Amino acid sequence: MSAFKLATAQYDIGFFTQWEEFAEKLDRWVTNAAQQDAKLLVFPEYGSMELASLFGKAVYSDLQKQLHAMQTLLAKWHDLHTELAKRHNVLILASSFPTEQQDGRFLNRANLFGPKSLIDYQDKLMMTRFENEQWHISGGKEIKVIDTDLGRIGIHICYDSEFPMIANRQVAAGADLLLVPSCTDTQAGFHRVRIGCQARALENQCYVVQSPTIGNAPWSEAVDVNTGRASIYTPVDYGFPDNGILAEGKDNEAGWVYATVDLSEIARIRKEGQVFNYRDWPKQFKLTSIE
Repeated sequence: MSAFKLATAQYDIGFFTQWEEFAEKLDRWVTNAAQQDAKLLVFPEYGSMELASLFGKAVYSDLQKQLHAMQTLLAKWHDLHTELAKRHNVLILASSFPTEQQDGRFLNRANLFGPKSLIDYQDKLMMTRFENEQWHISGGKEIKVIDTDLGRIGIHICYDSEFPMIANRQVAAGADLLLVPSCTDTQAGFHRVRIGCQARALENQCYVVQSPTIGNAPWSEAVDVNTGRASIYTPVDYGFPDNGILAEGKDNEAGWVYATVDLSEIARIRKEGQVFNYRDWPKQFKLTSIE
């Protein structure tokens, strides 16, 4: 399937007193997108942190306690996403979930679920100062591409989108669609990720999909302020939007942003475009350096 409809979320952080409230919210989001015939649903970075509200103030106001408490929900959380993906026959990139490793470290992990089970995951590779210095979440080591029925997909979690070599390696491995779940608390942060996404789409002549958290959650130590717009970015060339933006949402309005992408158009533009950014990428490394 080269052409399909996808949905990318502008996701508001909720507050829950019981698991069933979260399950109902996620069910509603997934059902709404499926009813619009979306085949791929993209949720943001750290949207899962709303689950910390279930453990009370002593936990959700402590950056470390919330990480440990949330591990008790991880299996149930996986099962819910798998059940929804199966019921609606969709792929779901779930909100990234800080996941404890055997050595006690936490990795910021984005899981991709399909109708049968978890397909694969991508860990965040490049960590922000807040993650490194205050939250103590570690960076992953492996750049992945994920095979799906819709095509080969690469995932960049927020800050990762600002590093071009990661995307280039994924595209070289066959990923014509890059998914970027994000969580930013300032307009500057949002635009850093947005600019990174558009640069990656330009350099690699591919689709890039951004999904942010939005709104305020003053109760949360982790995701108290959230700013951004969901967008689908494209190459900037024949047959694509002149500004490289296929669709985008409005600031701080919770809901889905939809677009139909055609992955066969990526091969066409790399062959027939006005420019050949992706083909010409290796040439820059053969240039003579300034003495």
